[in-house]
Amino acid sequence: MELLNIVNEKLNAQFPGAVLTAEMLYDFPVFVISKDKIHDVLKFLKEDEALNFHFLTDLTGMQTPDEKQLGVIYHLHNMPKNYRIRVKTFMDINKPEIPTATDLWLGANWMERETYDFFGVKFLGHPNLKRILNVDEMDIFPLRKEYPLEDQTRDDKDDTMFGR
Repeated sequence: MELLNIVNEKLNAQFPGAVLTAEMLYDFPVFVISKDKIHDVLKFLKEDEALNFHFLTDLTGMQTPDEKQLGVIYHLHNMPKNYRIRVKTFMDINKPEIPTATDLWLGANWMERETYDFFGVKFLGHPNLKRILNVDEMDIFPLRKEYPLEDQTRDDKDDTMFGR
C-alpha cells in the first residue's frame, strides 16, 4: 500500500487530475491515467529519481467489456528497489490513437506493433507501425470483441453438451 500512496501523491502533485483511479489489485498498484497525459506520466515515472521505473516489462492492449473502449496497459519495473506498477489508459474504439512510448523505451517498438496488429491501437509517432504477426492484407483486428471466438457455421459439434 505504501508504494501506491507514494506514486499516487507524486503523480497528483505533478499532473493534477491525470490520475483517474489508483488502487491495489491483487497486491499490485494499478493507476488509470487520462489518455491526454499518458506520455507525460510515463516519462515522469521513468525519469523521476525516487520512482525510477526505468524498465518497461510489458505493454499490451485490451477492450472493455462494454466493447466501447480500447485500452493500453503498461507494466513498469524499478529493478534496484524491485517495485512494479501497472499503468492503464483508455480511448474510444472509434479513435484508437495514443502517443508512442518508443522514445522512452526502445523495447516498446514490437509491443506496440503487436497491440496495433491485434487491437488496432495506433501509436502516434511510432517509427514503423505495421503488422508484426498477421498478414499485411488483413483488414480486421482479431482480438477485438466484435469477432466470434468460434466458427458459427460449423455443424459438426453437439452444443447440447454445453447448455446451448
